[in-house]
Amino acid sequence: MDKMTDTKYFLAIDIGASSGRHILAHIEDGKICLEEMYRFSNGMDDEAGHKIWNINRLFSEIKEGMKMCALAGKAPVSMAIDTWAVDYVLLDDKDMMLGPCFAYRDIRTENMDEEVYKLISEKELYSRTGIQKAIFNTIYQLMSVKCNHPEWLDKAETLLMVPDYLNFLLTGVKKQEYTNASTTQLVNAERCSWDRDLISRLGFPQKIFKEISEPGTVVGNLKQDIRKELGFDCLVILPATHDTGSAVMSVPSTDEDILYISSGTWSLLGTELKEPDTSQDAANANFTNEGGYDHRYRFLKNIMGLWMIQSVQKEFIQGVNGFDPRDDYSFGNICKKASHTDISSVVDANDQIFLAPESMIEAIKIKCTETGQKVPESPWEIARVIYRSLAVCYKNAVKEMESITNKKYSTIHIVGGGSKAEWLNELTAQETGLKVTAGPGEATAIGNIGAQLIYAGVYKDLYAFRKGVAESFSVRDYIYKK
Repeated sequence: MDKMTDTKYFLAIDIGASSGRHILAHIEDGKICLEEMYRFSNGMDDEAGHKIWNINRLFSEIKEGMKMCALAGKAPVSMAIDTWAVDYVLLDDKDMMLGPCFAYRDIRTENMDEEVYKLISEKELYSRTGIQKAIFNTIYQLMSVKCNHPEWLDKAETLLMVPDYLNFLLTGVKKQEYTNASTTQLVNAERCSWDRDLISRLGFPQKIFKEISEPGTVVGNLKQDIRKELGFDCLVILPATHDTGSAVMSVPSTDEDILYISSGTWSLLGTELKEPDTSQDAANANFTNEGGYDHRYRFLKNIMGLWMIQSVQKEFIQGVNGFDPRDDYSFGNICKKASHTDISSVVDANDQIFLAPESMIEAIKIKCTETGQKVPESPWEIARVIYRSLAVCYKNAVKEMESITNKKYSTIHIVGGGSKAEWLNELTAQETGLKVTAGPGEATAIGNIGAQLIYAGVYKDLYAFRKGVAESFSVRDYIYKK
């Protein structure tokens, strides 16, 4: 690693479904040091019966956080934005949005899989793209547009995923980044480029799908009006713009075969492959081959994740079911209280009922009733059912992973905010029988910064960066002893 003579700051803007933050990084004594500069809330808005993202508000928050960096005298030399996957905007020939930026939990994709399968079978679709079926994937979102608003596709000149669009607003440059593009289910898994034949068969306009760029590519400098507003200029770099892609970059291991859970709103359990696995076994187990940094494939399974806990927490705070809103419903206390409660019920955390229910509490009670198990009543019983259900899902996914890859794993690396849920980590070690290594918690921001540091020559490659992560951040091990 080259020694840096002057302090240079690198800015990660990490935007999730519930919040976003600006994390500044610099190198000190050979270690990566982080500083949170700004945090803001995010969430889906209800508009005309649909769930949407207020993309203009997100852009305002991005600029506000960048101003905070300038005010602190820590203007970054580069910045990068990562967000969730699958959601996009359509732009016309004047770069105006066609329709809103729909959110992936919107119901407009219902039955759109049937429309897609009229044109290509589910089996062939998986063999070409390697992407697991999820009704919110971009392919189904675009089919909904084709069926319900064909005029938008007729006028569209460009499709940009959410982080691509935010980069465009900053720089005036349009680039479609690989890791997020792969989640559209429209990229050929082996070629890592748009599947033009598939796009034609589906009746989507070819011109909206521009050349795909790799993580580590320069988007450009800030537009002149943005520089004037912020008081500085910097390079905008493409990280792995899919937040899971960035999180996986920061797994603190130099092993060739890693097993990880990127734990947050979603739990993404997977490994890295050098070639995609589009076999029928992988398809049957609903594993996906999402794009990763350096053309590594994130072979993983989506598990509903801490979305379930986040949802019930909101209901607890609102006093639903007569729960006392004055109780301590912090995630730490919920996890602690759940660990000392006695209820053995578990549900299938991947059941579609948990994707966007009006009441997560009621959805859990319904599934417990349907399966003849004890119905949880207190907030802590409800939380216990969720945590135990997630751990059981992890166990089952590990078994499937080992069967498909024909490999045995000894350690699970849990990265992201969910790595702080100590009892869930203990349950995961207990259920899987594997060593659990938890941390770093800021995995996505660290991986985002990693792409910038590799571009800047601070680290030679992904291997060197992961070694740097292991040396910079502490982790905690959990080992279940029978």
